[in-house]
Amino acid sequence: MSTVHLPADLQDALTERLQATAPSRASAQVDRLIENYRGTTPTAAPILRDAADAAAYAAYRMPATYAAVRSALGAFRAQAGDWAPGSHLDLGGGTGAATWAVADAWPGGSHRSTVLDWSQAALSLGRELARDADEPAVRATEWTRAPLGGAPALPPSDLVTVSYVIGELTPADRAALLDAAVAAARGALVVAEPGTPDGYRRIIEARDRLIAAGLTVLAPCPHDGTCPISGTDWCHFAARVPRTSLHRQIKGGTLAYEDEKFSYVAAVRPDAVPGAPAAGRVVRHPQIRKGQVLLDLCTRDDGLARTTVTKRHGPAYRAARDTTWGEVFPPEQASL
Repeated sequence: MSTVHLPADLQDALTERLQATAPSRASAQVDRLIENYRGTTPTAAPILRDAADAAAYAAYRMPATYAAVRSALGAFRAQAGDWAPGSHLDLGGGTGAATWAVADAWPGGSHRSTVLDWSQAALSLGRELARDADEPAVRATEWTRAPLGGAPALPPSDLVTVSYVIGELTPADRAALLDAAVAAARGALVVAEPGTPDGYRRIIEARDRLIAAGLTVLAPCPHDGTCPISGTDWCHFAARVPRTSLHRQIKGGTLAYEDEKFSYVAAVRPDAVPGAPAAGRVVRHPQIRKGQVLLDLCTRDDGLARTTVTKRHGPAYRAARDTTWGEVFPPEQASL
């Protein structure tokens, strides 16, 4: 799987902020947040209640959320060609992980980002982290407190991101928020959730809702039809996130990295965003054997299919050996 590094300025800002918090206190807050984020009970109030919660979240979740959203945006960009957003709305963005990811996906861009969240503590920390960012778009972000439940009135934006938030909402509020996000999205809408069976189920529900509203899926799916995955299986991807020593101390981990599994859907208004979905996408770790590579693909025409690529396929074989979980296959220059 690919390794996603935090921007150096974000890493420095997080380290500076977290060093001001006693690691033992942050660890206690993280334990409570783990229980909340792993729970299945929707809430009508912010999970991040105060500055200590927000700091613990930044240690526990922000790097992984950034990696997931940045990976999803990378897959979307690959299918959307030269399109770039002029404005970005980050719903439930908390401390701004998706906003940093959008700025990294379109570096040097002139877009304006707005983070809308119901936790003032998260917004305050996000503003603090963004204060000295290298990217002007991050520094200029607007941080707005607003409820996520009900049917919120949202400002029209070229790109809307909804990351790791719909699982916190009741089914009715989830549907209302997605409908409002569709109405606000002038170009594209990207929804990301944890790569768990429940997270995948929420993504499928969101995908169905987006398609019914007239949007076209560009990633990860190669089509707008029914997802071919069924039974106890679920569609998800992964990004490897390096850990700093402080990050490991607060999270109680020993490895120098963690693997963040996520599910997502990126959909567009076809009259506003050019491009088309890929013919196929790798949905499992490739199996590399002597002289051949076995790829599990989700395809436009054949649904789920296992493809064996051998040396006789020439450029396609070389491409297959370099292909990782979540990538497009075959690449245009190496068709089978």
